[in-house]
Amino acid sequence: MRAHQPQLHLNPRWRQNDPYGAQERAILSQHAHAKARRILSRWPGYTPTPLRNLPGLAQRAAIARLDYKDEAERFAAAGLGSFKALGAPYALYVSLVARLRPRIGQTASLENLLQGRYADLTQALVAVCATDGNHGRALAWAARQLHCRCVIYVHPAVSAARREAIARQGAEVREAPGTYDDAVAACAEAARRERWLEISDTAYPGYWTTPRRIMQGYTVLVEETLAALADADIPTHVFVQCGVGGLAAALAGHLWERLGARRPRLIVVEPATAACLLASARQGRAVKVGGALATVMAGLACGQPSTLAWRLLERGATAFMTVSDESAIVALQQLARGSAGDPPVVGGESGVAGVAGLLTVAADAAIRDALALDERSRVLVIGSEGASDRELYQRYLHATADNVPSPTPD
Repeated sequence: MRAHQPQLHLNPRWRQNDPYGAQERAILSQHAHAKARRILSRWPGYTPTPLRNLPGLAQRAAIARLDYKDEAERFAAAGLGSFKALGAPYALYVSLVARLRPRIGQTASLENLLQGRYADLTQALVAVCATDGNHGRALAWAARQLHCRCVIYVHPAVSAARREAIARQGAEVREAPGTYDDAVAACAEAARRERWLEISDTAYPGYWTTPRRIMQGYTVLVEETLAALADADIPTHVFVQCGVGGLAAALAGHLWERLGARRPRLIVVEPATAACLLASARQGRAVKVGGALATVMAGLACGQPSTLAWRLLERGATAFMTVSDESAIVALQQLARGSAGDPPVVGGESGVAGVAGLLTVAADAAIRDALALDERSRVLVIGSEGASDRELYQRYLHATADNVPSPTPD
């Protein structure tokens, strides 16, 4: 496969001993996490996802330990299989409660909403978001569970299988021309015009309350991970993929507040063609990157970071780096086939980008040194999705160096 020279930016604002301050707690906090966990733990089908130890791949990367949080199992029976199923449902529930309270004079419980007690009111409400696939599927599922309508905006590069999966959950799928960022803008305009409940997962000026709740939902998987680890196995490094940055920010904030100076180094991993967080880190402010943003890591094809995520990552991330499409495919194949006795793991092309980042760093002595990655390191990666498009997954699984599938859908 084609050689790729990774870009790496060490964050000059990151300090291991910096305290978790008021600015950060205004976005993510232990108190907010507890509220999200109380709701999500009562959702039918909720169970913590597996944390898979992969000693074979750890040996290949010349590190002491590698743990893979397998979000392919997240509400898998409902057809979701992604960490997004923690964010959209929680944010939609809170938004519905706020919209209903003036009408019913009380806070609607999750159980009453699931049972359809207020269906005469909720069926007149519309939840809307923009998506590359998984977030829209999770919102469509949650809207059906909570008895409200749902509209999902996609862009032309979203595959037919991902659109069909959203539609099977009962949502109306609308296409907006351009990129993911254009779909976000179309969604926001429709929400303002129609007074719909906007549940997009990226924050922008004037819209931050719901994205904050979505990130609070994501902290549930971080706490699940800590609960599954012995104290001696707490990671020294986290490699986490980024689209708009919500997952990375949830990891950065929750681990920072929970572990303080023991928090791991957090490395943000982005596609080389859609590295908006790396560009932001280099300029010291949230910036948008242009272009087609074409990448096989379709869930990460975002040109503009969430402003809330950036506020956590600008001091909470140790470094920002890029990986190639080819390295993501190699990581997908390595996980699927197992390495030196590791169990096979199904990880989608976007969900394995953190693994691709680790393997890219592991093969470069200079970058290893820069990130203090060595044979004693314990690494956490988040397998943030399963095979969300099974036909594409099979194509990537059987790709060769001379036959790398195009990121453009059929």
